[in-house]
Amino acid sequence: MVMNDMTQLTIAVFLHVIRYILFTINVSFCCFLLMIAVFTTLNTPLNLAGMALERYIAICRPLHHAQICTVRRTYALICLIWVMGAIPILPDLFILLATEPLQFFHSSIFCSRDSVFRHPYLVEKKNISHMVYLTFVWLTLVYTYFRIMFAAKAAHSDAKKARNTILLHGVQLLMCMFTYIGPLLDSLLMYIFPMFVQDIRFTSYLIVHILPRFISPIVYGVRDQAFCKYLKRYLLCTMHKSPTPRNGGTKKTRRFGKDTDRH
Repeated sequence: MVMNDMTQLTIAVFLHVIRYILFTINVSFCCFLLMIAVFTTLNTPLNLAGMALERYIAICRPLHHAQICTVRRTYALICLIWVMGAIPILPDLFILLATEPLQFFHSSIFCSRDSVFRHPYLVEKKNISHMVYLTFVWLTLVYTYFRIMFAAKAAHSDAKKARNTILLHGVQLLMCMFTYIGPLLDSLLMYIFPMFVQDIRFTSYLIVHILPRFISPIVYGVRDQAFCKYLKRYLLCTMHKSPTPRNGGTKKTRRFGKDTDRH
């Protein structure tokens, strides 16, 4: 998930900078960047669903966890997630190649998904695929959360920790939904406030792309005990560090037997 979010955030930042500096870019290059951005965006909720399933198996099926969650099967699940993330966007590319003339790919355009994949069928397909993916992930999180919550009634500390992890995944998924409602909200705000188009795009970019990926590593880092230990140690050392004298002087004490010289 870290690699996926880093890739998604890098492409999103690059596209945003290009929109502000150049405004329009080549359609072929824009299409390549958009495919990576959409691909990694769809991977995020699928990663959350996979992590929730692993917690469910660890708490509710502890005797089978070692046999089910092996390293080989983990790699297979990661590959499956990446394949499922690529499935919705690949047909869009083939339909675009079949419906648009060759001159379109040599022209320049404002780089957004609705501007490139503008066929009405592709817009409808995008909405349906988002609904299917989000419904699948939400059902997975709700099912695993309630099963772990029932297991947590036995006051098992690991079960309670897993339950909190599923809740965190739900919050992350809720923030990921900004990606799907963002374009609709942008269009509505631009229609109401046409004089603040650039401000609306920048604010939407921060909320939709930056905020969900920024909170995830911070939360997981703070929840890590080793990270918290070193963070507290560093903060305490910084807070208790003695201030440097303002007058630039130094105070030295030398002891030779019972004699003391002070400067």
